Formats: sequence, C-alpha cells, structure tokens
Amino acid sequence: AGLTAVEKREAVSELREKQYAMGRMKRTRKFAEVKRKLNPNDDRLKTMALSKARAAPIVGKVSDEDKLAKTPTPTSMFFNYNSALGPPYHVLLDTNFFNFSIKNKLDVRRSLLDCLMAPNFGCVTDCVMGELQKLGSKYKLALKIAKDKRFVRLPCSHQGTYADDCLVDRVIANRIYIVATCDRDLKRRIRKVPGVPIMYISSHKYAIERLPDALAPAK
Repeated sequence: AGLTAVEKREAVSELREKQYAMGRMKRTRKFAEVKRKLNPNDDRLKTMALSKARAAPIVGKVSDEDKLAKTPTPTSMFFNYNSALGPPYHVLLDTNFFNFSIKNKLDVRRSLLDCLMAPNFGCVTDCVMGELQKLGSKYKLALKIAKDKRFVRLPCSHQGTYADDCLVDRVIANRIYIVATCDRDLKRRIRKVPGVPIMYISSHKYAIERLPDALAPAK
C-alpha cells in the first residue's frame, strides 16, 4: 500500500536520524583507532608522561623544607645579607638557561659579565650536561656551549641526570651560588632557600633577583 505524505516525512526523518547516529559512531571509532595507533615514542606521549611524573608525589623523598630544617644555618647568613656572595660570583647554569640564551641570541659568558658587572665563574654540573646530551640534536648548540672549558665543571655523586634536585641540594648545602634558570618550578624551589639569588632572562638580557643591594652593580 502507498504511504501517505505524513508517513513519508516520518520515514525520511527516521532515516536521517539513523545516518547521523552511524556517522557519529564511525567518527568515534576512527578517533579510537588513531589513538591506538599512536606511536609509543611520540613526543606528545613523552611530554604527558613527564608532566605526570613530576606532578606525582615521590614516596620517601625528602622535601626541600625538610632539607633546609636539617641543614645548619651558615654563619654567612648571620648578617643582613648572605656575606658568602661576592666577586668572583659562582653561577650555577641550568639546562634550559643555555637554550633560552641561544633563542635570545645572548653570549652566555659576556652576558653574565654584563649582568653582574664583576668577575664570575659559570658552573655546569654533570647532570646538566647529561640532560643536554639526552635532549638530542635540537640542543646540539647548547651542548657545545656548555662544554666550553672556560666554564667550571662540577661533578655529581647522585644517580640519574635530573638537574633540578641537584641544583637545589647544592645551594642548600653551600650558599655561595647564584642559580641561572628560566624554569618556573625550579625558581619557586630556589626562592625557599634564603640568600640565594636567581638569574633569569628578561627583555633579551640577563636579569637577577634577590641580589643584596650591597652587592648589586651600580646602574
């Protein structure tokens, strides 16, 4: 029997709804297939895993606050400022500080002198060198700069190449350093350590925070 006009419209409407639902299911399946086929070595997965690892609490790890509480206050901190600081300055160079210096077209040694206006030693730890080597060809120039023999090489006794913990431990144990970094998390941790200045890059030049007025270069 022939369909009425109303029945035809209802049939067409029902068909369109089925086609729309099938299209959505197809797109969902396609997305799931792409997700399954994603290379396990994809940089996006590595970045996500690294972020989760850094955010996750490490069981049994001693916090920076506990380390500070257990470390005797240096006699250099008994004055209004850290008297252990002074020319020639010792600047601990973080991994990303080399890369950001290159991006801003800054010569590390010359820029250190321009910022501090005093003799200084750029210091590179074994773990910073290890991080630069692991980062591959993109950081080839940064690694070459870090290998400059005019920088002081500091050996590491800890396991692995994670530099942040090493740099924090060094400044807690010995307050003679300025830490040069563009990493927000590391700067936040260093700010908890009294008397340790932080060098960073701003407006295409090196800048420094928490350097005592008595030691600040004349403007």
